[in-house]
Amino acid sequence: MAIESNSDRLLSDINVTPFVDVMLVLLIIFMVSAPMMTQGVDVALPEAVSKALPSDVEQLMVTVDARSRIYINDTEVPLDALQTKLARILAANGMREVYFRADKNIAYGTAVRVMSEIKGAGVEKLGMVTEPLDSDIEAAGAARESGAAPRKDGRKNKAS
Repeated sequence: MAIESNSDRLLSDINVTPFVDVMLVLLIIFMVSAPMMTQGVDVALPEAVSKALPSDVEQLMVTVDARSRIYINDTEVPLDALQTKLARILAANGMREVYFRADKNIAYGTAVRVMSEIKGAGVEKLGMVTEPLDSDIEAAGAARESGAAPRKDGRKNKAS
């Protein structure tokens, strides 16, 4: 009687330990470097009731800081050159959508003048960037805890 042995079979297991090690190292690198990649100009945004918009593509951002300095993304631009530079950027990129961020402490006239220059450059859609109201954040957190959806009219849900 011949006894058959399985010792002649090839071992076809994949060792995933090196793969997991590399992935964990990459995860740590990205977690450490992600906060350093934030860019932009610091402004105190006004608060408003609104939902966050999903964004897959980085948008063109015009910012006015507390000292009324104007930036296209991170590049400072004088007001009299804003319209021409913005028109060139829009023509090159084919975009017609711009987001406007302004410090809440700037003069209303400054904000209107900058928006006028933006529209004069051929922008079809001008979005306003704001911060959510503190009461909205609290209401959303309370609604999440209770399982109820926050009300759209701003009033708090009644306790049941």
